[in-house]
Amino acid sequence: MTEDFRDAVTRNSKENPHTEFLDHHLKALFDDLHNYTANTYKITQKLGIDNVYEQRDAAEYFERVLRMTSTDASKIFHGQLANKTTCSKGHIQTDGDAPFWHLPLSLVDYCSKDYSVVKGIEEFFKPSDFCGENQMYCEQCGDKVDSTMTDVIKHHPDVLCLMLKRFEFNYNYMSYIKITCSVEVPYTLQIPESQTYELYAFVDQFGDLRGGHYSATIKIQEEHGDRWYQFDDTRVTELDYQPFQLDNTERSQTAYLLFYRKKKDTGIPESTDVFTSELLTINNEYDQRQDGKNKRKRRREREETDTEGYPEAACCREADGSCGSSSGQ
Repeated sequence: MTEDFRDAVTRNSKENPHTEFLDHHLKALFDDLHNYTANTYKITQKLGIDNVYEQRDAAEYFERVLRMTSTDASKIFHGQLANKTTCSKGHIQTDGDAPFWHLPLSLVDYCSKDYSVVKGIEEFFKPSDFCGENQMYCEQCGDKVDSTMTDVIKHHPDVLCLMLKRFEFNYNYMSYIKITCSVEVPYTLQIPESQTYELYAFVDQFGDLRGGHYSATIKIQEEHGDRWYQFDDTRVTELDYQPFQLDNTERSQTAYLLFYRKKKDTGIPESTDVFTSELLTINNEYDQRQDGKNKRKRRREREETDTEGYPEAACCREADGSCGSSSGQ
């Protein structure tokens, strides 16, 4: 239901009939969905999934599908972070080598009743101070000095995916647990650099670590206004209660992946030509690029934290080859 992605997949399939990318199988799936109940056998086979009864994580396989899709199609989901360090004397150093398919938001203080996606974004981009024994070396100062480090978005993707990290390792039980707190999800979201996004889809995760199910809820543009529909395996139904009619926010205990579309008339200019050139070389080796490049302490910590959201047992029921994230997106 992401039209730009669907059109790009179709276009690339026609222009590159012998490509090894996943585009051909995705196009066939999209075509089938217009006519009858479809299956994802060829896609799961291409992804290396031998047993569809094993539980899978939606965020992990969302990335895997995009890495195996052509650059022209997947680039609308692809963003790029830069790491900006400012020393105590005002010298600024920026490193921009952290591409992302989604931004993981830790459910900090998840027992709090007022946790929100907005607070999660603020926490993600919160500056970190390095002083004392943790001082950082400044090339312009030629010495270790007090510094502040923060992430900035070098390239805002057309579609921004946010992952709510509902799976956390609990040291009391020495195992992963699911965080079921209610999260305030905004319809419109402004992220750093004053870029505004609008929610158009979200994936819910039901169940726990040992068994669960995904469904997707997506806003569809219709003649008489936008309407929200639920995609649950073979069933597609219009919601009786249409969200965001009374307020800019809704609360959810099951939302896992949030998909926001960038508003084209807002935001600051970006170096898109440079980004597109870089993306051509990194589309199918994203995980390899992450290794050995992130030299800064906070970036390493962030990557270590990111993996906590991907427990292998995290939940997708794919008995018929269908998954909430794939059927909805």
